[in-house]
Amino acid sequence: MVFSSDEFARRVLAPGTEATRLVLERWPEVADDGVIDRARLGRLVFSDAGCLAELEQIVHPYTRRALAEAIDRVPAADIVVEMPILRDWFENWTVVVVDADDALRLTRAAARPDQMAEDDIRTVMQRQPRRAEWLLAADFVIDNGGDMAYLEGECRAVWDRVTVL
Repeated sequence: MVFSSDEFARRVLAPGTEATRLVLERWPEVADDGVIDRARLGRLVFSDAGCLAELEQIVHPYTRRALAEAIDRVPAADIVVEMPILRDWFENWTVVVVDADDALRLTRAAARPDQMAEDDIRTVMQRQPRRAEWLLAADFVIDNGGDMAYLEGECRAVWDRVTVL
């Protein structure tokens, strides 16, 4: 089973949630009829490390709780949680980092359908843990510097090693 922490963060920031109320109380300028304008919020918090830390203090506890509850409901032993930032939310979990150099990450992010401007992507990347931090935290590293077939092979190789543990 694969869970995306970003998806859970989106859910806890849905209209009418407690996290949304707290975010809009702190940053009313990102509201659009009671709905958080995520692009506006992103530009605001990623341009100010203090604001980003405040947002994380609001959103992360709700996200972690919702994710943990979902994991508890799954009988499967093999669970993958995709996380765009380093968090030690789950004890004794194996950390697998999917790695690519910053230039390639920037190119790929700019090519997404919901693309942000390159300058905005760079700003977000500057607020995230550096590549070296991810690699240091990793139990396993998947090289994402090639094409999809190469990536699938890398994933299979790591999965085979992780599921043996």
